[in-house]
Amino acid sequence: MKFPHLKHYVPRLPTGIYGRAALILLMPVVVLQLVVAFVFIRRDLEDITQQMSYTVVRELFVIDDQIEAAPTQEAALNALEPLLLRLNFQLRFIGRDEAEPQTYVPFEDLSGRVVRDTMMRSLPEFHSIRFTRSHASYIVMGTKFGLAEIEFSRRRATVAAPHQLIVITVVFGFMLVVIAMAYMRNQLRPIKRLADAAEAFGRGRVIPYQPRGATEVRAAGAAFNDMRARIDRQIEQRTLMLSGVSHDLRTPLTRLKLSLSMLEDDDAEPMLQDVKEMEDMVNAFLDFSRGVTTSAMEETDPCALVEEAVDNWTRQGKTVHLVETVGNRTVPLRTAAVRRALDNLISNAVRYGTRARVSVAVMQKSLRIRVEDDGPGIPEDLRGDAMRPFTRLDPARNQDLGTGVGLGLAIVADIARAHGGTLRLGTSEELGGLQADIVIAL
Repeated sequence: MKFPHLKHYVPRLPTGIYGRAALILLMPVVVLQLVVAFVFIRRDLEDITQQMSYTVVRELFVIDDQIEAAPTQEAALNALEPLLLRLNFQLRFIGRDEAEPQTYVPFEDLSGRVVRDTMMRSLPEFHSIRFTRSHASYIVMGTKFGLAEIEFSRRRATVAAPHQLIVITVVFGFMLVVIAMAYMRNQLRPIKRLADAAEAFGRGRVIPYQPRGATEVRAAGAAFNDMRARIDRQIEQRTLMLSGVSHDLRTPLTRLKLSLSMLEDDDAEPMLQDVKEMEDMVNAFLDFSRGVTTSAMEETDPCALVEEAVDNWTRQGKTVHLVETVGNRTVPLRTAAVRRALDNLISNAVRYGTRARVSVAVMQKSLRIRVEDDGPGIPEDLRGDAMRPFTRLDPARNQDLGTGVGLGLAIVADIARAHGGTLRLGTSEELGGLQADIVIAL
């Protein structure tokens, strides 16, 4: 947007494609109706009504002249009788003890206001005018014999159906907008399904999707299906490759262990330690390959999953405490993968610190699993590197404990991304060490 400061003055617009499309469709129709109604009322209806009102005013002047020439009320009524008959008017004099009628124009009567204003400007003896729901209208004007009330047909001053064009425009415009919005909703439904399929795939779920709709939407849907299939094949090939390589390495490692078992303990101990480190590396490769598994989601209780993991580490003699559980409902997760990610975080916490705090919160739209420790933590400028595969942060960790192959946090980040979430690293306020949060959108 070229003028960002204008955002504060522009009303909030719809964010969804259906809302914006409806706005694009509705605004021109509304503007067109307003313009047509304004032009019709201001230029055609108002001009015609004024001309017809002037004609009635001239006839009232003729009636007033006849009254002025008559010596009495009876003589004036007798003289006006043939004229009133030809003009289709009815006249009566209002008695002195009778209340003067007041002006009444219905709220929705636009042409009646024009007639009233024209009469007030053009007729000096004008007092009031009343419009009824029927065709009869009444105007009160002053004469030398007192107030006279003249009844005339509404059609003498206004057109027969002054609001017909406006009503037809509004009604048919509304009907066309409803029909167009229903058709547009049907056309936008395939786009919504494509967006839902893409969002689900980004969160690690695969839902059936068949391209439908217009040609462009079908092309986009087919491209999405091809992209999803290629990504699935790439993940599967990587998983099979890492699993195969790691599995094949176990055979020579087993032979080495058998050979070393025949040597003296003093001579074999350093080499056995090397073999053990190699086995740990192989296990890390296998965990990394399983971290992006394409297994199906299943309904899982995150609180129960975390409690089970904490109990398992406590039985091993580790200082791990479950400090908070918020929410108690099941959510779709890859249970084995999330358990592996949680074990990796707790393992890092008890490896580089003396104790760990674990908490889980299941909110309305997100899941957060937090692991904190009292270790040295990770500097802020190195946290991005810590989640990359095969990266070891020697300055941030105690090398006497072994640095591994740098896949621990990478596995956790990979599992979080496979669920459409992320791994966030920070500093624990309670323990002062590393704070790792697995945040998954639900």
